[in-house]
Amino acid sequence: MTGPDPLQINTRIRENAQSLASALEQHMLKSFAPDARKQLRLFSAGEAAQLLGISPSFLRKLHFEDRVADVHTSPGGRRHYSVADMNAIRTVLEGTAKTQGSYLSGRRPGDKVQVLSFLNFKGGSGKTTSAIHAAQRLALKGYRVLAVDIDPQASMTTLFGYQPEFDFLHSGSIYDAIRYQDPLPFSQIIQKTYFTGLDLAPGGLYLQEFEHETPQALRHNVQPPFYARMAAALQEVEADYDVIIFDCPPQLGYLTMAALCASTGVLITIVPNMLDVASMSQFLQMSADLLDVVSNAGAQLELDFLRFLINRYEPSDGPQQQVVAFLRQLFGAEVMVAPMLKSTAISDAGLTQQTVYEVERNAFHRNTYDRAVDSLNAVNDEIEMLIQQAWGR
Repeated sequence: MTGPDPLQINTRIRENAQSLASALEQHMLKSFAPDARKQLRLFSAGEAAQLLGISPSFLRKLHFEDRVADVHTSPGGRRHYSVADMNAIRTVLEGTAKTQGSYLSGRRPGDKVQVLSFLNFKGGSGKTTSAIHAAQRLALKGYRVLAVDIDPQASMTTLFGYQPEFDFLHSGSIYDAIRYQDPLPFSQIIQKTYFTGLDLAPGGLYLQEFEHETPQALRHNVQPPFYARMAAALQEVEADYDVIIFDCPPQLGYLTMAALCASTGVLITIVPNMLDVASMSQFLQMSADLLDVVSNAGAQLELDFLRFLINRYEPSDGPQQQVVAFLRQLFGAEVMVAPMLKSTAISDAGLTQQTVYEVERNAFHRNTYDRAVDSLNAVNDEIEMLIQQAWGR
């Protein structure tokens, strides 16, 4: 008798990958039929007023006086606003504002684009969640935002409604703009999203090629070197944006270094437990050593700010409170005031490849939803304040 055929691990893994990819495609079609592309919901008058920085009564007054255009109105007479509607209202309000920038908070002549990297050495620290919610919140507040997914796993790209393993498997990802042979203009890989004011430079598996090709490019002195390629590529489009946000891979490779060298701000996400803190200690030491090397090679490393963002925080967890207190004592003002709370609303929204800003409030228990939104808003409004301070405001 002969035993069963030995399992070919490469064959089995490939079969698993194909099965999973097919299932994900069906899930996407079911969730976003018929065209498998997402659409952003409309926002209530209360939400719109909050995002515009005015009172609901003043918003009603603007409509009553015909100072702003009509918006979608439900049969019950309730107004609902798209992001484009809110941006149009901002332009009207700015025209009569006593102080410049009261309603249009983006770049002015002389302001440099703000490039923020969300990173950590450890997976599961909330980088993608933090990065995409920051990008969306800033877009909702009228900023022109570019989200750049440099993680080969492409989780951020997936949250925007794409299937990286199909849509950008061989071309169309950020890799094409930074590769060493015949790179494409950055503008050719940018995707418009369903989120007005928020564009995407997609990630994909081919980004891993950048890690493999860089050692050979260094040997042959290909210019610009790896650490300058991201910044050089972004120069083509940076005038079109106020803020550029990198979602970095959970490793300290050439892609992460290239993003750091292009950044004006860095947000290091950290889950408050001692294992994660110990991992971050190694990450910081390795980062410093590698940045010394690229700095000596000529890289420009000037940040407007560096912050530690406490992530997946549970205020009722005593040990977490101790770790947060330890970090605040150690790093002082470099730890962000607002932590991002652990919330089932964030994870539940992810089941349908959405963020908390995309889902309707009535899809969750109201207290759960409000708690998550309040936490996210506090974090992202603090990030907005750091951006404004970098512009000298």
